[in-house]
Amino acid sequence: MNLPRTILLSLTVMFASAACRKDPATAPDGRGASAPAAAPERVHAPPGAAPGTSEDWCEEHQVPESLCTRCNAELIPAFQALGDWCAEHGLPESQCRICNPDLKLERPGSTDGRQP
Repeated sequence: MNLPRTILLSLTVMFASAACRKDPATAPDGRGASAPAAAPERVHAPPGAAPGTSEDWCEEHQVPESLCTRCNAELIPAFQALGDWCAEHGLPESQCRICNPDLKLERPGSTDGRQP
């Protein structure tokens, strides 16, 4: 691996720590107020989840949270610089299931894409 690619990959992981975090504790109740959600399923990785671990998973987009460009747009330039970008669908080519229908992204430590 050459130095520029290593640096870009390192930046990607670094920016992942700033990935979007949604608070599932509240949800709109239709009256303009918020009501507590009933036992929400964890959608995003917990803060501080180490990249490459089973906790590092964006359930919403089915990719590692540390590499989820839909949750963290700051990652996009790094993927584009590596030539790993599907402009047609607006996500990394390595994550584009439309262009690559046989693509299988699985949660680390699992064979079915879910946490063991």
